[in-house]
Amino acid sequence: MQEPAITEELIAAHGIKPDEYARILQIMDREPTFTELGIFSAMWNEHCSYKSSKLHLKGLPTKGPQVICGPGENAGVVDIGDGQAVVFKMESHNHPSYIEPYQGAATGVGGILRDVFTMGARPVAAMNSLSFGEKAHHKTRQLVHGVVEGVGGYGNCFGVPTVGGEVRFHPAYNGNCLVNAFAAGLADTDKIFYSAASGVGRPVVYLGAKTGRDGVGGATMASAEFDETIEEKRPTVQVGDPFTEKRLMEATLELMQTGAVISIQDMGAAGLTCSAVEMGDKGGLGIRLDLEKVPQREDGMTAYEMMLSESQERMLMVLDPAKEAEAKAVFVKWDLDFAIVGETIDEDRFLVVHNGEVKADMPLSKLSSSAPEYDRPWTPTEAAAQLDDVPAVDPIDGLKALIASPNYSSRQWVYEQYDSQVMADTVRIPGFGSGVIRVHGTDKKLAFTSDVTPRYVKANPQMGGRQAVAEAYRNLTAVGALPLATTDNLNFGNPEKPEIMGQFVGALKGIGEACEALDMPIVSGNVSLYNETDGVGILPTPTIGAVGLIAADEEPILGYARDGHVAILVGAPGSHLGQSALLAEVFNREEGDAPAVDLDEERRNGEFIRANREWIKCCTDLSDGGLALAAFEMAEASGVGVTLDSADQAELFGEDQGRYLVACSYDAAEALMIAAGQAGVTIHTVGRFGGTSVKLGGSDVALDELSAVYRSSFGDHFG
Repeated sequence: MQEPAITEELIAAHGIKPDEYARILQIMDREPTFTELGIFSAMWNEHCSYKSSKLHLKGLPTKGPQVICGPGENAGVVDIGDGQAVVFKMESHNHPSYIEPYQGAATGVGGILRDVFTMGARPVAAMNSLSFGEKAHHKTRQLVHGVVEGVGGYGNCFGVPTVGGEVRFHPAYNGNCLVNAFAAGLADTDKIFYSAASGVGRPVVYLGAKTGRDGVGGATMASAEFDETIEEKRPTVQVGDPFTEKRLMEATLELMQTGAVISIQDMGAAGLTCSAVEMGDKGGLGIRLDLEKVPQREDGMTAYEMMLSESQERMLMVLDPAKEAEAKAVFVKWDLDFAIVGETIDEDRFLVVHNGEVKADMPLSKLSSSAPEYDRPWTPTEAAAQLDDVPAVDPIDGLKALIASPNYSSRQWVYEQYDSQVMADTVRIPGFGSGVIRVHGTDKKLAFTSDVTPRYVKANPQMGGRQAVAEAYRNLTAVGALPLATTDNLNFGNPEKPEIMGQFVGALKGIGEACEALDMPIVSGNVSLYNETDGVGILPTPTIGAVGLIAADEEPILGYARDGHVAILVGAPGSHLGQSALLAEVFNREEGDAPAVDLDEERRNGEFIRANREWIKCCTDLSDGGLALAAFEMAEASGVGVTLDSADQAELFGEDQGRYLVACSYDAAEALMIAAGQAGVTIHTVGRFGGTSVKLGGSDVALDELSAVYRSSFGDHFG
């Protein structure tokens, strides 16, 4: 088939700017072929090269005594003792999920699971962070249904428990929803597998499902804004098969036991191109591919299509040639393709041959580690205006407005579509704080959470970045877990706009400060830029996924409030209503500054909670909705009423940071007061649990009445 001529229009259609094409001509010393242009487009797009972000990502803390492997591999690896490690990562599948909600979300789950088991870890937990437009928007209901069904359909069939996550709604996501998928797995510390190729003349092996035309150009599509041509991008969305992925995982983990694997890489964004180039680049080797040997499920596929297809459930491996027969037998047993499609070579060269014809011959190192790196102009976000007085609202009416909103009502309609119990190690299902699982065969437990408050980040990127990490720290602490490490999913608009780049730089600074202060290094992550439609960007949404450990000799904090328990606030009384949930949901205002985050106080209060777990029956952090919403959620989950003593609106709904609500007996409350005095921690009684109603500042309503609103609102909106 005759390849098309390279024109300015074709170059632009591949997302390559004129200066970048000039750089390609300089590297190649000739005009690229059509296939080479596609390869450059795949490797130099934002999604794969991080060209707008890597300059700033270098400042993040990524090391610590617990870190076995930080950013740069398929997933991060953190030591949890006893020769075991937790392997985890979060990645976005935003653009595909807006175009084709079910398959976009499903393949997002599939991709992140592959990142984990490619490292040699068996997946044990999944989470997701979902951001949609306003509930009245004509696309929101379709997107919610498609995405939730896609997440559940893939994860449930694959057989991994979904233990947590978050869902939010805001008009800024009307034209660009966010689907951030997280997965974690367990591995032995001496059996971690990496992607750097080694050894010259070793076979490069294709594993898994056959290659089709689905997903061709997906990574390039994910690195551009949306406009009126959005429907034309539907073929760039991948199609997933969770049952094939399950077999691929079992075959891959079995293969790893044979000693045949020299290096291994998931075929994710940019498919065969990215996996081959990254393996070669990390190992300082070249790669030759013979495309006629690639297993194909469609007739007449071109070199361009095979190199850029993002068909799912595929891996690439460098094989010990002495183990070829043993390795092939494993994949034959699992009814999966096993094909030697190339070899490693002792040159800086990416050589792609199809039926004896050279389709690409390029310097491999220029495709990955030598991709463009931009220091984009950025302007800091202007300081928020002083918040005017917030009108008074009856506290019960304020609470009702929050729990009736799709942002703060129960997520039961969502998480009941996910299997949270498969594998039989789930200790806490979604719905109230961090998800918790047992480390199978041990007395250890792992806790997982995903957090960000985008309106804080927009108002004050640095403080909003801090807050995302601090809330993750608190959510893990509230179940008694020691926070270990984080993964980030940095969702922003167009980085070529200085104000958007300013949001990115500011948020990253805050994230770095908090990770450093709270000993939660970033070990993996993903950057998703160009989340805009017709020039309108999303709220800056740097999602933080975090993992914590509850040691074998420690009890988790997983109890419930009971009649007669004291309600204790750890931290100062509420005062900050800027950018609060109350302001947004009751008054439809997004004004004021984000709350300040005192990292010393965050650490001090968190250490106090974990050190005094024996006195605490139930604990939750305070975030959106402040004390009032936290107390209601604790009471509702426990099936017992609650009375809060304060009638002050800021004390009830203020979103000051670093705070926890604790339920405990009267005697335990006294012990906590004494311990807090010794630790220099602010603490005081704010009310009590008991009865059958919720009482706030003199107003009260039956708990059952509020519970009915809280439990039904989400389903009423979207069910």
